[in-house]
Amino acid sequence: MLGCALGATREASAEPKVSPEGYVEAYVAWNTNRPSNAVTNARGFDDRHATFSLSNAVLGARAELGPVTTRLLLQVGSTPTSYYAAEPRRAGGTASGATDANLWKYVQTATIAWQATSKLKVEGGIFLSPIGVEQMAVKDNFTYSRSNLFFGLPFYHTGLRASYALSDAFEVGLAAYNGWNSVVDNNEEKSLVPSVTWKTKQSQVQLLYFGGVERAAGAAEGRPWRHTFDLVATYDAASWLSLQAQGNVGFEETRMGTSSWAAVALAARYKLASFLYLAGRVDRFGETVASDGTLAAAPIFWSGSPWVSSQTVTLDARPVEQLSVRLEVRRDASGRELYYRGQVVGTGEADAPYVPNARTQSTVLLGATAWF
Repeated sequence: MLGCALGATREASAEPKVSPEGYVEAYVAWNTNRPSNAVTNARGFDDRHATFSLSNAVLGARAELGPVTTRLLLQVGSTPTSYYAAEPRRAGGTASGATDANLWKYVQTATIAWQATSKLKVEGGIFLSPIGVEQMAVKDNFTYSRSNLFFGLPFYHTGLRASYALSDAFEVGLAAYNGWNSVVDNNEEKSLVPSVTWKTKQSQVQLLYFGGVERAAGAAEGRPWRHTFDLVATYDAASWLSLQAQGNVGFEETRMGTSSWAAVALAARYKLASFLYLAGRVDRFGETVASDGTLAAAPIFWSGSPWVSSQTVTLDARPVEQLSVRLEVRRDASGRELYYRGQVVGTGEADAPYVPNARTQSTVLLGATAWF
């Protein structure tokens, strides 16, 4: 009897624990430039003017069995197209398939994790990027739209990573990825990402370095190592006030010289009532493109604009649990024509792309997200 009872206990403990999860994000926005192509450019996930839009519907689950955890999140909507816009395209062979953004865009996250010890965790798969303070899901951010830093810097990586808890407050990590926004790499080199995180109940600070070759094989810029340094901090100053900050700098030594950038974003959220929040964010992102006087490197961000910036104010109402309705006003500015206004030249096709004709754009957005 005792042996039967012990066997039943072991069998029960071996059953996996599955937790479904998901969310839906939708919005309607008005661009005061009233572009004829209805595109609010360089915004990524809230980039349509004067139309109701389902930006993302995400469904998945987390499964745990002992020290092993798997997580899969699938997505559909307008967001995945922007999310995977930079995914490399690689042709197939006589007995192998091609790979491109259309193959992968419905997968947001797919990971396997092994809790090797109480302090060491090892993971592999497709990850959301550890760079930045903002998250992919709107529900986890102060605002509906993301900052220029979130949109300009990578969204996802594929590879392996490990984290080790030095104490309750400090954690170190090391990862090896294919690179920026690439399920399948565009070159033979891999990117390395060491990081350190300090966290308490009220605050968290993360410093990471992301280094690797990010240009495609055969690029005119050569095989430059791209260096990225990212520092983020969050602080709950009071029960009614939360603060966020991100600073990011980087450079790349190309055949034409040094390309570099520097970016910063600051955000705050004030709790007006138990169900109502007011948030504000400012950001600025500057880029210098390498040039030897004859040839110039391909820009990494913003189609060669020397800088972009934005100011955002968001009212976030949460009438019931797991539902957020947001009213947002935002203004974007650029050092070169990056946005669209009025009648836009071009068809949007590869042989006749839209031609930016405005340095600023302002939007009013009403968005909602629900999750479980």
